[in-house]
Amino acid sequence: MSETRKLYVRSFGCQMNVYDAQRMTDTLAKEGYVETDSPDDADLVILNTCHIREKAAEKVYSELGRLKKAQEEAGRQQMVAVAGCVAQAEGAEILKRARGVDLVVGPQSYHKLPELVADAQRRGGNRRAGIVETEFPVEDKFDFLPPPTRAAINKRGPAAFVTVQEGCDKFCTFCVVPYTRGAEVSRPLPKILDEVIRLAEAGVREVTLIGQNVNAYHGLDAAGRSANLPELIRRIADVPGIARVRYTTSHPRDMDDELIGLHRDLPALMPYLHLPVQSGSNRILAAMNRKHDRELFFEIVDKVRAVRPDIAFSSDFIVGFPGETDADFADTMDLVQRVGFASAFSFKYSSRPGTPAAGMDGQVPEEEKSARIHALQALLDSQRLAFDTACQGRVLDILIEKPGRFPGQLIGRSPYLQSIVVDGPVEAIGTLARVEVHGVSTRNLSGDIRGGEFFVERPARESRFIGQSEKLEA
Repeated sequence: MSETRKLYVRSFGCQMNVYDAQRMTDTLAKEGYVETDSPDDADLVILNTCHIREKAAEKVYSELGRLKKAQEEAGRQQMVAVAGCVAQAEGAEILKRARGVDLVVGPQSYHKLPELVADAQRRGGNRRAGIVETEFPVEDKFDFLPPPTRAAINKRGPAAFVTVQEGCDKFCTFCVVPYTRGAEVSRPLPKILDEVIRLAEAGVREVTLIGQNVNAYHGLDAAGRSANLPELIRRIADVPGIARVRYTTSHPRDMDDELIGLHRDLPALMPYLHLPVQSGSNRILAAMNRKHDRELFFEIVDKVRAVRPDIAFSSDFIVGFPGETDADFADTMDLVQRVGFASAFSFKYSSRPGTPAAGMDGQVPEEEKSARIHALQALLDSQRLAFDTACQGRVLDILIEKPGRFPGQLIGRSPYLQSIVVDGPVEAIGTLARVEVHGVSTRNLSGDIRGGEFFVERPARESRFIGQSEKLEA
């Protein structure tokens, strides 16, 4: 192994970027790079970027400026790489706009990081000749990525993301994903299972399957047949040690009856569905090229609730899309009122260069966007608080994930992705606990572990209770 060097990776944006950042770290670990929590003492800094919204991209340039200033003040030089979707979209423009960048690498090429970093080092800091790698390679990057070590998995905790699908063929008029991530591609089912088995053997108890359009998954199985997302979920739920499964992000057009039925038939599939709708107006949905209308969204919600009454819904919303009127926005507020969401992400429309919406007539004034987003977020916040408050007095199964802020405190996640604070021993991390919820705040829930007991899924798919006095197996 090469000499030890320090690596700092900062991710912006979606869960897939979190996953990609971990795989970048795994890839560079064999080159002698060890993670550090601060960019100030890193030999290599990677900014793993998001290009969905304008402010996300501007944050990257702001951070690059801060890094350059810190280097100058400290009188030291470090290698800086920009990865992810901003890298793919802007390429060499990043080298022109931000001083101090050595390497620009797109999301389909980060398996090449060792050779790209080595090439940048050979150039000896000649940043005028910075490297740009933003092609869509013929080879599948997942075939070249080394698996994470057991120690790396343990450090990341008992819940893990697993990318199963990338890219999107929907071409929403506001979205850059088809241009930065490419067409829809699904990983083979056996390779995903191999990854999940390694995670489970290292103590992971919950996996979230991720993709830009995850419910369009169509990877090949061992016999070369196309497998869909329900089959993949069922196979993963059978992996010894895996107690909980989630998937995100879904598109309404790909929510078929088989996947909906799985929410009834598979206890390991958590009762939480993130289903972006973007707008409640059919006119705006058509302008967005979403390929669904509000009626289809209501139909899906009704079907899922019929098979899983305790389901919690989350969604994405864009306000101020070009041409959006007060009546269109009222349709969005009506949809939110009718569905009721446990959580949601909402944003003002942000024009992205190269997308059809950027050139549309009827751009909404900023003050109107601001008024609408404030009204929408107030409604969504009230629904989230109502959902959390309704959990008071309930007993929920919690996956204990990490220590809390204070000694003896632990933090876990409910089936509905709520953060819950409990008291318990640190050895309980990686186990499931039955928690009675008694407190609700704006940031999390709090509760007591029933009887001071934990239970953990065993490889034989059996669970047993273990008291706090007994050593727990994470």
